[in-house]
Amino acid sequence: MLKRILIYNSGGGIGDAIQLFGLIKTLKSEFKDAVFYYLSAHENHFNSSLKDFNCEIKSLDLDIKYFGFRWWHSFVVNKKIKKYNIERFDLIIDLQSKIRNSLILKLIPHKSFISTCLNFNFSKPKIKIKREKKIIVTIIKLINLIYDKRCKITEFDTNSIDKKFFIEAEKLLPKGNYIGFSITQGNVYRKKEWPLDNIIKISEIFIKNNKIPVFLIEKKYQDLKNKIKNSIPSALFPEHETNLKSPALVTCLGKRLDFAITIDNGVMHMLSLSKVPIISLFGPTDSKKFAPEYKNSLVLDSKKLYNSNDVSSITVEDVLLAAKQFVNF
Repeated sequence: MLKRILIYNSGGGIGDAIQLFGLIKTLKSEFKDAVFYYLSAHENHFNSSLKDFNCEIKSLDLDIKYFGFRWWHSFVVNKKIKKYNIERFDLIIDLQSKIRNSLILKLIPHKSFISTCLNFNFSKPKIKIKREKKIIVTIIKLINLIYDKRCKITEFDTNSIDKKFFIEAEKLLPKGNYIGFSITQGNVYRKKEWPLDNIIKISEIFIKNNKIPVFLIEKKYQDLKNKIKNSIPSALFPEHETNLKSPALVTCLGKRLDFAITIDNGVMHMLSLSKVPIISLFGPTDSKKFAPEYKNSLVLDSKKLYNSNDVSSITVEDVLLAAKQFVNF
């Protein structure tokens, strides 16, 4: 039925892309003959850093930098479509809410258009629907209505990851009693980091209870690693002990952990794919929109706890109390 599907996501982070895994897997399982394309204001992570998750979605390259973020893009879209011989899409899915971006995106030839903008009023055909907390759930409901389907969100299956990453994760973390930490933020425009002193205090408590702190930190953070190692000599840094570099490895490392404590970042989403018990710390960002959703996912949001956007207002005691739901100490 559908041969060409375009997904537009203006978010540029790896975490934003990982949150689309469920949508992509669902559509691929339902529309098996369709070719999927991805358009973003930034790079296509599916074909670069996330390639080891095997989502297989092509890039739509219109040679327009930061697509949709400038009004003048509307004057060049048609020229670019003719230049690159872009065929009409059966369905375009617009996952962002900026009016400007949606109007420019809608200039790309299409049959159907699903847009979250203005409560789905830009969509074609227009169907009134109650917006769910997770936007992907609403998108799937709309697709079911438009195409008379009964799609249910297909969760990412870690079995699709190459076994070499599982083997490497077991070599790096061969035992047990591992507690994972992710404390570095990718988005520099919002303060999402939790104080390192708090991390050290919690680690010391876990160590006294025979737990091993594992820090999921890229090699580029060598200075941070050294600082942590000086305070916590028994801490492990698995990504610094391997030649493999991939978010897929982080997901497999998540399988080796008893549970993890993380701020809102890309690693949080990588870990969520492993369904490891997780405590996510939120401050300025929207936990309803970004927090992992599964049985053993706990969210500590400073806005709800302390009416503050400052993630630092979350205390060590808050985190320890949450951690007791996963381990005894």
